[in-house]
Amino acid sequence: MDIRTEKTENAIKSAFLELRAKRPLEKITVKELCALARINKSTFYTHYQDIYALSEKLEKEVVDSILQSIVKGQDYSVKNSDIFARNLYMACLANSSLINIVFSGKNKSRLADCLEEEVKKLIWKKYPRYKDDLEKNILLSYGIYGSFYVYLNNQDADPDMLIRVSEKIVKRLAPLFDVESEET
Repeated sequence: MDIRTEKTENAIKSAFLELRAKRPLEKITVKELCALARINKSTFYTHYQDIYALSEKLEKEVVDSILQSIVKGQDYSVKNSDIFARNLYMACLANSSLINIVFSGKNKSRLADCLEEEVKKLIWKKYPRYKDDLEKNILLSYGIYGSFYVYLNNQDADPDMLIRVSEKIVKRLAPLFDVESEET
């Protein structure tokens, strides 16, 4: 990407985040975003189909950032699911200001949906047999959504305590994955 394109992308994203922090997605217009970003509407439409496409791209970037934080330098497995849960929680905390803007209002639950989809892809890559195993997918969904809503509904609570409790829960779920037969 050349420097002009990168500058334009950054201006569009910054303007969007500034507007999104103040109001719901459906109340943001391309016209006001372009005025704030100091670009023409045609420039915006060169980069994005509409405001919703821009929002989806930013959502994906946030989720990708969370996932990169989780797996960076870690050989994740169902044997150490408590560490995976800790890293997921810490990645959400590290991205919390962006999460609270991009996924605010009606979009709060979209983060859980996006995380579930991407975390499952990550796990299916390592454990391909899990993809078609309904029981394993239910357990994964339970762990992902449970962890997410603990994070979402307790943002003012002591993070160490939340992580400790989440780790205990996930560690107790781990035997249901039949770890020994999967990793021997």
